[in-house]
Formats: sequence, C-alpha cells, structure tokens
Amino acid sequence: MHIQENGLLRLTQIIGSKKADIPPVIPVSATSWWNGVKSGKYPKPIKLGPKTTVWRASEVLALVKGD
Repeated sequence: MHIQENGLLRLTQIIGSKKADIPPVIPVSATSWWNGVKSGKYPKPIKLGPKTTVWRASEVLALVKGD
C-alpha cells in the first residue's frame, strides 16, 4: 500500500478492514489503536466532524518506520 506522506488517513486505512479488503498498515484492533492513542503510543487524531476522525499520514508512517 502506498501512502502519501502529506495526506490524512481514516482508521480503516491504518488498521485495515477485511470487509473492504484494505490491508493494515499497523495490524492492531480498533480497541488497541484507541487505547494506544489514549496512552500516547499512537498519534493524536484530528476531528474533521462529529463522525470523521483522521490522522496525519506522516505521523503514522513515522510510527511504522520507528522514527
């Protein structure tokens, strides 16, 4: 999967979705992801609306690369 570093990612683009056939970038459950966000292990989200949450692709890629 190619991720543009200056883009935004929805949760399913990060943890994947079997229904939508989206492979995970970080293979964890949604609960594990949100717990990691809460603890500071994963990047802080950006709220675009009441039902739309995204993360900066650059921060997710840095996490994957170990930066």
